[in-house]
Amino acid sequence: MEADVTEGFDIAAQPWGARAKARCDLLGLPPYSEVEGQLTRRFLTPAHAAALDALTRWMAEAGMSVRRDAAANLIGRYEGETPDAKALIIGSHIDSVRNGGRYDGPLGIMLGIDVVEALHRAGRRLPFAIEVVAFGDEEGSRFPASMSCSRAIAGTLDAMALEMKDAEGVSVAEALTAFGGDPDDIASAARDPRDVLAFLEAHIEQGPVLEAEGLALGVVTAIAAQKRLMVKIIGTAGHAGTTPMNLRKDPGPAAAECILALERICRAGTDGLVGTVGRMTALPGAFNVIPGAIEFSMDIRAETSAARDEAVITISAEIHAIAAKRGLRAEVHLMQALAESPCDPSLMGLLEEALADLSHPARRLPSGAGHDAMVMADLCPVAMLFIRCEGGVSHNPAEAVTEADCALAAQAMLHFIDKLERRERA
Repeated sequence: MEADVTEGFDIAAQPWGARAKARCDLLGLPPYSEVEGQLTRRFLTPAHAAALDALTRWMAEAGMSVRRDAAANLIGRYEGETPDAKALIIGSHIDSVRNGGRYDGPLGIMLGIDVVEALHRAGRRLPFAIEVVAFGDEEGSRFPASMSCSRAIAGTLDAMALEMKDAEGVSVAEALTAFGGDPDDIASAARDPRDVLAFLEAHIEQGPVLEAEGLALGVVTAIAAQKRLMVKIIGTAGHAGTTPMNLRKDPGPAAAECILALERICRAGTDGLVGTVGRMTALPGAFNVIPGAIEFSMDIRAETSAARDEAVITISAEIHAIAAKRGLRAEVHLMQALAESPCDPSLMGLLEEALADLSHPARRLPSGAGHDAMVMADLCPVAMLFIRCEGGVSHNPAEAVTEADCALAAQAMLHFIDKLERRERA
């Protein structure tokens, strides 16, 4: 393994606001990335393990006790005034998409560590504990479904999720065992709702609204509903040079027609309906072979489950019709379904008050991207703070934030905690 680039990193010497950004930048390099020259950090890989090692050290330095649960979540706990106090969980994800940005997910974890460090240095204890959680699998960049780590904590993880396999045929259960987790004891990761006060996630907006309005921060109202599906168009493999065009059963053109149908249906939709094909594979995948099958993913999202589901039904029917018209067969499999998730109104109010304390407008906006917060809403009330990102660019190496915005976000989180404390003592 390459040298640990965090060794000797003097956090105390970093100005407030620079710390979180600098830590994200450090984790954008090997060994915290699987690929030299880009950030790719997938669930249960050596890069994931290296990132957790660095986070463990930073959490401990900030005054937290640190542990990993059976689902490979890293949890740092800063105790409250009593050892059995409920916890405010602050968290986000440490994994990335392939060739992604450095702040999508990790920034929320680093800000949580900064906030706890500030409380610890002040010798301040609260009527509730604070836990900072690094979820390992929000993006789903290794296995077909996502958010398995937050679902484990929320107690909503389906045992079948452990049987999903990556591109190399390794199952979640096998990878988790090799990583030091315990798939047989996965239920132990679930938290008792009576022990959790609330969940707060700080995250880059991943969109252009805040920047367009000249605002650093925003309060999230709700997270869009989404479904992930895998589609397989099955034809007949054949020689690329000897099979006449009129005698082929080529799934490639059918798949292209299906993708155009998805685009047409989503363009005509309402309630923020969007559809994306992010992965496509020809089988067997040779230059001189007509594919026997084409597999592709579909990610369909909308502000409401009703709009999302209507689109899924419509596009699935068109896929089957397109395949049948060409003498082919289609399979459409649901991989994941997440309902729209409204944020808690009272916590939104506290965040807005915190922004007002900083003379920042209380801009409300929905999230079209999925987040661990939408899963954690099954466990406890949730709130989300959005942070401006340059150009609204995300899932891209060009992702960028400013130190000033990070500092303002950390201050807003501390003000939020102050107001939550007053509410709990009342």
